[in-house]
Amino acid sequence: MSSRDPVADLRRIAFLLERANEATYRVKAFRSAAATVAKTPQDELLARAEAGTLAKLPGIGEVTARCVAESLAGEEPVYLRRMAATEGTDQPAAAAALRAALRGDCHVHSDWSDGGSPIEEMALAAADLGHEYFALTDHSPRLTVARGLTPARLRRQLDHVARLNEALPDGFRILTGIEVDILEDGSLDQEDELLARLDVVVGSVHSKLRDESARMTRRMVTALANPHLDILGHMTGRKVSAAGEGDAAHSRARTRPPSTFDLDKVLAAALEHNKAIEINSRPDRLDPPKRMLTVAVEAGCLFSIDTDAHAPGQLDWLDFGCGRAALCGVPADRVVNTWPADRLLEWTRSHTAVP
Repeated sequence: MSSRDPVADLRRIAFLLERANEATYRVKAFRSAAATVAKTPQDELLARAEAGTLAKLPGIGEVTARCVAESLAGEEPVYLRRMAATEGTDQPAAAAALRAALRGDCHVHSDWSDGGSPIEEMALAAADLGHEYFALTDHSPRLTVARGLTPARLRRQLDHVARLNEALPDGFRILTGIEVDILEDGSLDQEDELLARLDVVVGSVHSKLRDESARMTRRMVTALANPHLDILGHMTGRKVSAAGEGDAAHSRARTRPPSTFDLDKVLAAALEHNKAIEINSRPDRLDPPKRMLTVAVEAGCLFSIDTDAHAPGQLDWLDFGCGRAALCGVPADRVVNTWPADRLLEWTRSHTAVP
């Protein structure tokens, strides 16, 4: 396949970003990359694309390097495709429509682990917001800093939730769940018997986040193949400033770079096993990054837009996730928490039914 013009593609992206009133630094990144590419010989660009060293050129970063490589391969860059697909879309209206379609939240914490409020208080706040359900996903034993639930404590919580559901207002229910640690070998940090009893299992990596790419990829792919896991939580583990991505006003101490892994392999595993990728709405996470989210949309993945709430007011953070989802063209019918609880549970049970 013949190459496209990477300079033209980069400049077109910059133009669309400007028209969408995106941050100036983002526009400058694409214009700077275009200037570098324009003065670099084609043979060198092709050789660097094959070797994966485009980002070593001045003015080219990871995102712009991917765009250049895709152009050189004759493909419309994913970033440009996403910008073109959402061109002219009323993003606030699209985000509001997606938020209105959400019926619940699949990632919520309580004071049984590192949350700040009792389960009852979280449930009543969610019902007041119009939720039909949320999945209670306190941490698993290995995360001791977050008071992760031992098997005995989780069993007590299941009994407590059963009693609460009998007393909660009609039209709202607590789904049992866990945010289970994905261990270094890709196994899940809880007893299989208990995981099989839960309605929703979110699996997340919380340790060795800077592991090398191949090991992290194996770890995540192995977890996605586990029949007990339903949703891959905050997949890159990154932390951004509370004000948003790339806000230089916050110190590096409050940020964390994303883990590195083979995104295509991880998404392929999610598709193969019919699992969902979480769109984490926390302002300090906003995970996955938009570039990865766009690739997941195009791959055909399912999603869960969650708050990862640790306090009642945080249950209203869904707007942040919906805004990112709308910007990246996430279809509402592929967001599992737009589904009624019965359909959601039918989907999660289909995973454990796999022989």
